[in-house]
Amino acid sequence: MKEELIGYTAGVYDLFHIGHLNLLKNAKGLCDKLIVGVTTDDLVLYKGKRAIIPFEDRIEIVRSIKYVDAAVPQSDMDKLTMCKKLGAKILFVGDDWYGTEKWEQYEKEFAAAGIRIMYFPYTKGVSSTIITETLGLARNQQKGE
Repeated sequence: MKEELIGYTAGVYDLFHIGHLNLLKNAKGLCDKLIVGVTTDDLVLYKGKRAIIPFEDRIEIVRSIKYVDAAVPQSDMDKLTMCKKLGAKILFVGDDWYGTEKWEQYEKEFAAAGIRIMYFPYTKGVSSTIITETLGLARNQQKGE
């Protein structure tokens, strides 16, 4: 019997958009089981940001996507430990990290553990940051600022 190929990806998934869906859909096409880590509110704050949608809602949204087999809390930056714990053999990440010194080092650490890192291109023109900034701009225009 063939061993089930488990993939893992993690993100904040705040203001869920088509770029998130594209990532999850493409990732699911490359593994048998896709597990998605949803960044906890505490970790978002640690990264110097604030989620608009609370963690409990974000994880429920991600859990409800048909390409996602399981959603789990991601409460720290250590994706290698999470992959090992879940038995994931592929980590899916955005290509904005590709070729950076930090991720080239990660590739060596993950490879030593038998885990491949696969980079996906970001969906052009859409991100939670752009949506948040646009919403802020719209709010300010409504207030007449």
